[in-house]
Amino acid sequence: MKVFHNKSELSHYIDQLKVNGKSIGFVPTMGALHKGHLSLVKKAMSKNNVVVVSIFVNPTQFDNQEDLIKYPRTLEADVLLLKALNARGIIVYSPTVRDIYGDNVRSQSFEFDGLEHEMEGAFRQGHFDGVGTIVKRLFEIVKPDRAYFGEKDFQQLQIIKKLVELYNIPVKVIGCPIHRASDGLAMSSRNTRLTKEHRKAAPFIYKTLKSAKIKFGTKSANSVLEWVDKQFKKQPLLELEYFIIADTETLKPVKRKSTKKTYRAFIAAYAGDIRLIDNIALN
Repeated sequence: MKVFHNKSELSHYIDQLKVNGKSIGFVPTMGALHKGHLSLVKKAMSKNNVVVVSIFVNPTQFDNQEDLIKYPRTLEADVLLLKALNARGIIVYSPTVRDIYGDNVRSQSFEFDGLEHEMEGAFRQGHFDGVGTIVKRLFEIVKPDRAYFGEKDFQQLQIIKKLVELYNIPVKVIGCPIHRASDGLAMSSRNTRLTKEHRKAAPFIYKTLKSAKIKFGTKSANSVLEWVDKQFKKQPLLELEYFIIADTETLKPVKRKSTKKTYRAFIAAYAGDIRLIDNIALN
C-alpha cells in the first residue's frame, strides 16, 4: 500500500492513474480511524478503482488549541487498519502541515449562503473557514471523481456540497449513514478519550434523538426542544450545548413545521471536556 507525505508526488501518481482510466474515490479523515471511517472507505472501494484516504489533523478548523493538541494521532495503527481492507486499492496521503499550508497556516474566508453561521458555525468561530480551506486544497491535490463524507457531520456535508457548487469542482460528494456502536453512540475519534463513566452515559444522546423524532411526529418543534432540554437536566454526566431542529436545505431552525420540507435534529453535548455531536432525520 502506497503512503505519500508529499502532495507533488501524490498528484503525479494520481495523474498517471487517471491517464490509465482509473476512477478515484476519496475519503478525507483526521486519522484515529474507526469503523465509521472504514465504512466510508469500503463504500468508496465499491464504486472506484482506487481510493485515496487522507490522514491529516487540520489546524485551521480547531477553535480550541487544547483540542488540537490532544486530538489522537495514530498513523501506524491507521495504516494497518487500511491494509486489512485491501492494500492494493488504497493510497494513503499523510501530509505535514507545511506540505499543505507552506509557511502560511491560515484559513481562506468563505461564504456558504449562510450555512456556515448555523449550529457549529455559531459555537465554533472560524471552523467552517478551516474546513472549506482544507477540503478545497485536498480536492485540488487528489482530483477525485467521488468523495465520501459521514452524515454525523451533516452540516459539514452540506457545506462541502455548497463548496463544490460555488467553485465548480468536478467531484461528486456522497453522504454516508452514521456508523454507530452497538449501544447507539455515533462513532468518533474523540470517543477514545471518554472516561469509563462518560462512555457509559454517552448513548443517552442518540436515545434522546430517537425519542425526539417520535415526538416531532405529533408535537410542535418548540415542545420537542423543551422536552430535550428537560431530559438533559436530569443527566448529570452530560451537558447540553445545543439541540436544534433545522431545515435540511438551509439548516435554519424551524419556526413552523411544513409538510413540504425535510427536517433534521442536531445535538451537541459535553461529556466532561469531550464534545460530542449527533443528528437524526425527522421526516
